[in-house]
Amino acid sequence: MSLKIRIITPDKIVWDKTTTEVILPSTTGPVGILNDHAPLITALDIGVLRIKTGDNWEPIVVLGGFAEIDDNNVVVLVNGVEVIKKGNIPKAFDDVTDASLALENAKTDKEKLKAAQNLKRVAARAQALSFYPN
Repeated sequence: MSLKIRIITPDKIVWDKTTTEVILPSTTGPVGILNDHAPLITALDIGVLRIKTGDNWEPIVVLGGFAEIDDNNVVVLVNGVEVIKKGNIPKAFDDVTDASLALENAKTDKEKLKAAQNLKRVAARAQALSFYPN
């Protein structure tokens, strides 16, 4: 048996395939989805959605949204995605450090919110890159 997963942004379908396992970045923490999972609707945070493809994991950075799981179908509606295939891991972690400093130095609530979202985004990129060999 398998799961049918569709990842949809406002302007396109990013992923429409079957898999055996999905890990969602829920707002309450990672949620693993296997075949015959109980029906569920969950809010998604900025983070890494992982899809099992054969013996590997395909990481996709999602920028918040919702997921619905029902009858071995996973429908993910997100604000946006970043598909990461390769990159400079040390630079990605430097970006995390820079984003952390920007958050610490933010003065207004608006600056703090923007810096916090940026930190989540760059941390998710760094995490996604860690799935690929150098």
